Amino acid sequence: MLRALLQRNRGLIPCGLLVFLIFGFSQEGMAAEGKQPNVILLLTDDQGYGDVGFHGNAQIRTPNMDELARQGMELTRFYCSPVCAPTRASLMTGRYYYRSGVVHTSRGGAKMYGEETTLAELLQGAGYATGIFGKWHLGDNYPMRPQDQGFAESLVHRSGGIGQAPDKPNSYFDPWLWKNGQREQGKGYCTDLFFDAALEFMDRQAKAGKPFFVYLPTNAPHTPLEIADSYWKPYQEQGLDETTARVYGMVENLDENLGRLMAHLDQTKLKENTILIFLGDNGPQQKRYTAGLRGRKSWVYEGGIRVPFVATWPGHIPAGTQSAQIAAHIDLLPTLLDMTGTPKPKSLKLDGIDLTGLLTGKVKTLPERKLFFQVHRGLTPQRYQNCAVVTQRYKLVGYPGTFGEENLMRDAEPVLELYDLTSDPGEKKNLISTQPDIAAGLRKDYERWFADVKQSRNFQPGLIVINSGKENPTALCRYQDGSFTQGRSEGWMVQVETPGRYEVEIQRGADTKPGKLTVNWQGKRSHEFLSAEQTSARFELQAGTGMLDIWFQEEGADRVYPGDNSTRGDVILKRLD
Repeated sequence: MLRALLQRNRGLIPCGLLVFLIFGFSQEGMAAEGKQPNVILLLTDDQGYGDVGFHGNAQIRTPNMDELARQGMELTRFYCSPVCAPTRASLMTGRYYYRSGVVHTSRGGAKMYGEETTLAELLQGAGYATGIFGKWHLGDNYPMRPQDQGFAESLVHRSGGIGQAPDKPNSYFDPWLWKNGQREQGKGYCTDLFFDAALEFMDRQAKAGKPFFVYLPTNAPHTPLEIADSYWKPYQEQGLDETTARVYGMVENLDENLGRLMAHLDQTKLKENTILIFLGDNGPQQKRYTAGLRGRKSWVYEGGIRVPFVATWPGHIPAGTQSAQIAAHIDLLPTLLDMTGTPKPKSLKLDGIDLTGLLTGKVKTLPERKLFFQVHRGLTPQRYQNCAVVTQRYKLVGYPGTFGEENLMRDAEPVLELYDLTSDPGEKKNLISTQPDIAAGLRKDYERWFADVKQSRNFQPGLIVINSGKENPTALCRYQDGSFTQGRSEGWMVQVETPGRYEVEIQRGADTKPGKLTVNWQGKRSHEFLSAEQTSARFELQAGTGMLDIWFQEEGADRVYPGDNSTRGDVILKRLD
């Protein structure tokens, strides 16, 4: 909604003034005291609670992260979703990710609706220069791309990681990236490239006298664990297994880049007016040190959802402080709106709360609240599967460890566990049989939450919009964005806004025989015969919304439904007229 208003009035009213006129200006925001602060949000990928020195990990080297914790406030009980895309959707919108169209991380489940209002859009409307450098993972097509969602500048990889479909082959070294919508190859290591671009962007905006919002969601230390030998070999020589050594090497490189960023803020005199937030997106993917927390990525135990979190802002956030109040990814948008004096649209409904008072030390305790977490494979979320309800003291867990199941085999009663996190942060003692009243109350809270988020969009993922004026050609990735059911891709949920004649090109993989390319759209099935060498044909697409199914079938063979993380079955649509 905000984006549409801005576009409609572009060239007539300055963006900041337009937001002022639409929503009014709140003098309660901290930035009302003076100049708008810059914002840097550093989100790392699969860096768990134990993957920092300041949480007691004596083997990893993170001097700059440790120093950042000394310079600001650490929230020791900060929570994210147990996997990537859900965390990113909640962080960008201040809402539980189910409301945004995101369901999980791939196979049609990581597509955020274009009409969602993001933190970047709101800050852009308030006069901020906005840039993203790293991993987006909320949709690679219009209207879900970073440039559609409030980022004026972007340097990102597509899909959930470098080396995943559709950008295959690819590497962390000299990676193929997307700069402002155009594919280009970088020279160097991916994390270094993202920080280089962010620093250059910051300098350019500072020179122009414009506040900036830098979103730095790195893809490290996510797999594949690619890092120079000089980073990981020393850890192996200390006796760590190669997997852990590589992860720690990737984190050490991240730490060096953070140190470079911190030094740059000092040198350019930007530090005093910059909010810098560092956090992880979920727990560690592999088994390693977790500071005593149970579980890891994809689990809703503490090790999967509690992440490192530090915020600094000289003169506002007291240095060397901690808080054990529960907080989550959904809280960052309302907090940063307040800290920057950015007005919140009255129609925007948020799940998160403003943490400004907590971070500045003006309040010690937050209102009593409950945080909700759930995610698993499949496009139809099931009640209680891989879920958790977290309060300041207690935690209810449902069907733990079932992330990978698409269809849950239910018991007569759901499998539930209850923990007292105050006395048992490692979740070793299940209290479900001794504290039935507590469990029953949290169960009712979960039921209300699940019904509420389901009502928002009925768990329908975001739609890819075929609009040649906004994106032409349109690349459809089968593994990342196709709608999967029981491991089979049934096509893509799309809205064709621009009808007409399209060149349809398909990745055939190892197919070398002639066959037919079939397009099934709006109840009409059409096909064209292709020789062994051909990969494309022309089809008419009418306007409409629904499942667009496209496949190649070898002559005399049954249809194949690829289910792997490959480019086989990927499609490029190019409008011709």
